[in-house]
Amino acid sequence: MQLSAASYEERLTAPRSWWLICFLAGVSLGLILLPLGTLPMLAGLAAGTAAAAVVASSYGSVRIRVVGGHLIAGEAKIPVTALGEPEILNAEEARAWRTHKADPRSFMLLRAYIPRALRIDITDPEDPTPYVFLSTREPERLADALRAAKTAATDRADQ
Repeated sequence: MQLSAASYEERLTAPRSWWLICFLAGVSLGLILLPLGTLPMLAGLAAGTAAAAVVASSYGSVRIRVVGGHLIAGEAKIPVTALGEPEILNAEEARAWRTHKADPRSFMLLRAYIPRALRIDITDPEDPTPYVFLSTREPERLADALRAAKTAATDRADQ
């Protein structure tokens, strides 16, 4: 796969506070196992922390990329030529599009700990998905990368 000049990549990592919660989950399991002795308590602490960390890490491992003329968001791979103009949403607008304005047919890559988002209409008449909603920490950069990739794809198609 060839990288385009306007490539973009973002990993929606879990916030730092979640790692403290992972440790506290381990402490909880360790305390539950404390009546069985010191070794079971330490094993519970280690196993509980590790299990919670795996869950937090996998939830925060999803990536958003603009590469090779495609928007890749989690499992979705959408050609930029099938996308409309990106709309940058502030925290309030993003909350509205996640709740009462949401269309159940849309593709939504949500992370509640990321307040801002980008909404992009799908212009392909064959696709029943009306829009893509992406939680992102850098919606301006992502919108710029999508515009640049779409321009490059259009230029290549015209040649």
